[in-house]
Amino acid sequence: MRMNTKSAFALASVLTLTLAACAGDEDDVAGDEEDDDDTSEVDDANGDDDGGEEDEDGEAAGEITSVDSITIGLVPATDSATEAEQENAESLADQLSESLGGFEVDIFFADSYLGVIQGMQSGDVQLLMSGPVGMIQAEDEAGGTPILQSIRFGSEQYVTQWFTNDPDTYCLDDVVQDEDGFSFCNGIYDEESGELAEYGPMGEDALELIEDGTAVAYVEEGSASGFYFPQTQLNELGVEVDPQFAGGHDQAVEAVYNDEFTIGTSFDDARGNIVDENPDVGEELVVFAWAGPIPNDGIVASSEFTDEELDVLVEAWLGFAESGDLDEGDPLYDVYEINGLAPADEEALDVARQVYNEFGDE
Repeated sequence: MRMNTKSAFALASVLTLTLAACAGDEDDVAGDEEDDDDTSEVDDANGDDDGGEEDEDGEAAGEITSVDSITIGLVPATDSATEAEQENAESLADQLSESLGGFEVDIFFADSYLGVIQGMQSGDVQLLMSGPVGMIQAEDEAGGTPILQSIRFGSEQYVTQWFTNDPDTYCLDDVVQDEDGFSFCNGIYDEESGELAEYGPMGEDALELIEDGTAVAYVEEGSASGFYFPQTQLNELGVEVDPQFAGGHDQAVEAVYNDEFTIGTSFDDARGNIVDENPDVGEELVVFAWAGPIPNDGIVASSEFTDEELDVLVEAWLGFAESGDLDEGDPLYDVYEINGLAPADEEALDVARQVYNEFGDE
């Protein structure tokens, strides 16, 4: 289940969706009366004095009154939003607006997840898209409510992958390769069936071989798969390492590939992100352990919305993303390579809550 994505887990970081503005405008946006007009048209057409809840296309309209407009907080995959990222995000805002019957939706880019959360605290951001720990942080620090989770490759969860350029030390069985030439060991990939193991902790006997004080190429301090979950795993195993932060999933992979570190972490399978520039990365870096499973990133709504309005928002998002088969050309996929959305799984997010709370006092 390879995730050849360069932007999807700018998301997985936490504190991180996870913000100084890189694009868009932080200023409050004046209310938009399009939703009122649409509702009036429906009322006239139906001869109904109760206030129509849907427009002619069956889209929710006129049901959000707590705010005049909605701003979605995003974090770009790079230091600043590229023109393509801005265009994709604007297309997503337009799509959500249409699904809400013309309600005004804007985009705010920030340079960290913390900035997005601060935007929600100040009332400048009403919806944020974040990794799982960032979702819990937004809930804890900004009073937000997780409402939706991403679907990728048919799954609502993923894992941390531990990778190494020293398989002689960390592979307790033979190194095997998948059909694309990507290397695995310690039971993560079954060469005979051509299948990856079921998501969950793997290779922990190998992780116990890590010598105390070993430098590890983590992603960044706010990353769920790149730091929170693997560090929690090591804590439980009693392994003490020297955490070094590469600044991104691709950078962590590159650091180990370039022999700057012996081991590193990322989401699975971030090796595919740099294979064009480094064709042998999948062969040279061996995935030897997993941490998780980790609930996918998702969407958090601010406390400004009523419960009824939260339902409207969920219905609006699912109106164009419930199928789970979004692909290139669909705004949500183009923004964060999300194939679909599903209602937030509170039980799954409890795992992220536990991890977040463990780090809360540090």
